Amino acid sequence: MIILKPTQDKNLIKKYYDKENISFSEFSNLLLATDREEVLGFCLFDIDDVLTVYKIEPMNDLPLLDGVLRSTLHVGCERGKTDAFYTETAPEAIFESLGFVKNKSERRLDVDKLFKSCCDCK
Repeated sequence: MIILKPTQDKNLIKKYYDKENISFSEFSNLLLATDREEVLGFCLFDIDDVLTVYKIEPMNDLPLLDGVLRSTLHVGCERGKTDAFYTETAPEAIFESLGFVKNKSERRLDVDKLFKSCCDCK
């Protein structure tokens, strides 16, 4: 069974940030997608005034990436952060293909998509 959840282990979070060559700070977070002990995907993101996505994996499994992104945005919403952005290190084209890009020039993600039905179902 796949489990998607953020980790509180700051050493593990720092390890992932260092591996991806992304600056670590007190706001750095890591969401892991795991199946037992195997890591299937992850998202590196900061939560300060807004949520900012830096890196997300797996790039070769869009349904899982979609789930990792949705779970990350949900974590932000649980913490009262409804503004979300991505950096140049995040896969803009994939976010766009999944319908999560709200404003490309601002690199703003559409958090409201979490609360809408898929495929315009009625």
